[in-house]
Amino acid sequence: MASNIKRVKFACYAGNITQATTGNIPPLLFLTFHTLYGISYSLLGLLVLIFFFSQLGIDLVFSLFSHKFNIRKTVCLMPVLAILGLAIYALFPLFLPQYAYLGLVIGTVIFAVSSGLAEVLISPIIAALPSDNPEREMSKLHSIYAWGVVGVVLFCTVFLLLFQSESWHWMVLLCAAIPLVGAILFFTCELPTMETPQKISGVVEHLKKKELWLCVFAIFLGGASECTMAQWSSSYLEQALGIPKIWGDVFGVALFGFTLGLGRTLYAKYGQNAEKILFLGAIGATVCYLTAALTNAAWLGLIACGLTGFCVSMLWPGSLIIASERIPTGGVFLYAMMAAGGDLGASVGPQLVGVVTDGVMANASAVQLAQKWGLTLEQLGMKFGMLVGMLFPLIAIFLYLRLLRTRKKAQTLPLQS
Repeated sequence: MASNIKRVKFACYAGNITQATTGNIPPLLFLTFHTLYGISYSLLGLLVLIFFFSQLGIDLVFSLFSHKFNIRKTVCLMPVLAILGLAIYALFPLFLPQYAYLGLVIGTVIFAVSSGLAEVLISPIIAALPSDNPEREMSKLHSIYAWGVVGVVLFCTVFLLLFQSESWHWMVLLCAAIPLVGAILFFTCELPTMETPQKISGVVEHLKKKELWLCVFAIFLGGASECTMAQWSSSYLEQALGIPKIWGDVFGVALFGFTLGLGRTLYAKYGQNAEKILFLGAIGATVCYLTAALTNAAWLGLIACGLTGFCVSMLWPGSLIIASERIPTGGVFLYAMMAAGGDLGASVGPQLVGVVTDGVMANASAVQLAQKWGLTLEQLGMKFGMLVGMLFPLIAIFLYLRLLRTRKKAQTLPLQS
């Protein structure tokens, strides 16, 4: 029994590292794709939207129809899809370079589906395992994702430095070894029983619960707070604060991932009272966003971006912990809804910052303002974008305060099917 539980946990950890891989490899290769295949930046940016919306689609399908799926077969299919997607992503441009973008799109959709399944299924698997402290097990699971981001960024950076960008195909194929390990573990272990609504009426009953929508909004704000800085920190450090690109990549992504993992690891070891941690984290993230937006000192901006990772580290997993405590009968449906909320925030936040940045740069009156403050137009646009990114943790402060105040009053209703 104990050995099976350990095997299940390691399979789930491999699943989260796979998520970190599929979510972070593409942005690291955008410049390579632009140089080797002449793919425009707008089309490369579209790959990010394709990835997130494919994930979101899977989240929504599971939210409504989780009772229609064979959970074990779906879990086992998850790493297989990741392997297939990474293989197509790497090999299609190698053998058919004239259709490179088509191969990137196909590969992205396939491994995004795998990533969506992982978001929906891995957390309830861990939650269903016997544990003395489920909160810390959930935090440990999500800390693995953060450490996976650090590992992937450092591995890819070193690989491309040693073997040049033309060898990117082999780097991606090597990364497929991670879901391969996950597939072996999932196929050879016995999964715990996970609850799903028995029919659509059970889903409707859950959708009527106010607590559910509070938790979904909480993870929406948490996902936006986390992913906005995660995706923009590298470019912001380079363009707005003048840090060289290689250090912007390493410190913008890897340092953020390191502090993200540190926060989740500390909670896994010592944490309690998730509502209080979320409230304090949102305050800290708001201060970090504001500092990064207003400072012109590269060292201070670097510290602010890095500390943001620590502050937002529990906003996503903490929301899951709160949701599972307040709606214990939600099962797979609950985690699917939470994944949908988190993915929507992860899509809306970074996109909104990009829109605001472009809007400021296209505004004629912004030229005088930039000159007055001694900034370039691009720097001014990115600073305004970062200020808009600050709105997500700022709003989250008030929502998390409400969750904190109602902690002792939280009532759970049994699922009616």
